[in-house]
Amino acid sequence: MVMIPYGRQDIDQADIDAVVAVLRSDFLTQGPVIPAFEDAVSSYCGARFAVAVNSATSALHLACLSLGVGKGDIVWTTPITFVASANCALYCGATVDFVDIDPRTFNISIERLTEKLEEAGKEGNLPKLVIPVHLCGQSCDMASIHSLSQKYGFKIIEDASHAIGGKYKNEPVGSCRYSDIAVFSFHPVKIITTGEGGMAVTNDMALAKRMRLLRSHGISNVEADMQPRDVEEIWNYQQIELGFNYRLTDIQAALGLSQTRRLDSFVDKRHEIAKRYNDELSGLPVETPWQHPDSYSAYHLYPIRLKEIKGTTTQRQVYDSLQAAGINVNLHYIPVYRQPYYEAMGFKTGYCPESELYHKEALSIPLYPTLTDTDQSKVIRALHETLA
Repeated sequence: MVMIPYGRQDIDQADIDAVVAVLRSDFLTQGPVIPAFEDAVSSYCGARFAVAVNSATSALHLACLSLGVGKGDIVWTTPITFVASANCALYCGATVDFVDIDPRTFNISIERLTEKLEEAGKEGNLPKLVIPVHLCGQSCDMASIHSLSQKYGFKIIEDASHAIGGKYKNEPVGSCRYSDIAVFSFHPVKIITTGEGGMAVTNDMALAKRMRLLRSHGISNVEADMQPRDVEEIWNYQQIELGFNYRLTDIQAALGLSQTRRLDSFVDKRHEIAKRYNDELSGLPVETPWQHPDSYSAYHLYPIRLKEIKGTTTQRQVYDSLQAAGINVNLHYIPVYRQPYYEAMGFKTGYCPESELYHKEALSIPLYPTLTDTDQSKVIRALHETLA
């Protein structure tokens, strides 16, 4: 049986030609295609600077470091996200905590965030950084989060791994109007792909400069960055900080740059598929993704929430039934603090009730631009057979 995936890449001949052109060129890495890709994304988003790296996880790590996150600092994020949104703070030696989600958008709850900040202010343990995650491609309420940051003094990294091509208040996600840095992912199931890869965008030159330095071992060959040395010695580079090898290759950048040509059409197609789901699942005991009027989702994912399932049917049974029918549904995500690594830190079941309810009800069904009408009909039919 050929499984219908929950997501997949769309590679055309132009993408292949772009990659082959790099393979035949002088530069496979640290060449001219990387800045061209960075310029394309920053221009699309309306941000001043972009820093391409080998994953969104790396981008989150560098973003945290560039903002000075370190030992003794506190970072807050949402539990309903991939673990990287929290792990990036731990890499820096910081402490992580979680804010429960909004029941309609599944993004960080402004009400819960406000309450938690008020309490943290009284206790003297406010976060240095908040990482809102644009789950499924729908932007968080960034204006409200920014307003709270002005009151409580925290920095903001948008984890927009799901959201390139989306909009918030009619501006592209990644404009950084309401944040210090935004991060994108280019994993194959995301909106556009570089195979593996990520990017940080910002309007702050100093943050961009530091992220560029840290992505390549902390090494610079720019004379202004280097310390004076004996003029008789050759010093054509210096390590300024302890950095990492987080570089993206030109091969990957070529694929990403080519994919940006079709970014808007990818998102349009995702909306078309989502609308059909909205229409044809309306009679089932499921809750389809609600869209905030301020947001235009990139629709990376389409999670349904199972409500009032008939008889003794469980979420697990629906999952298993669809898998058996050749439909690779998934769950995005298990609350991060429920993972064994985080439970070992002391987090307990019940910490974020709305997130745990989401975990018990949600399933991500297939959504990607090349999903055929026939395959989408199969998904819809299987859901009707299982739930009607």
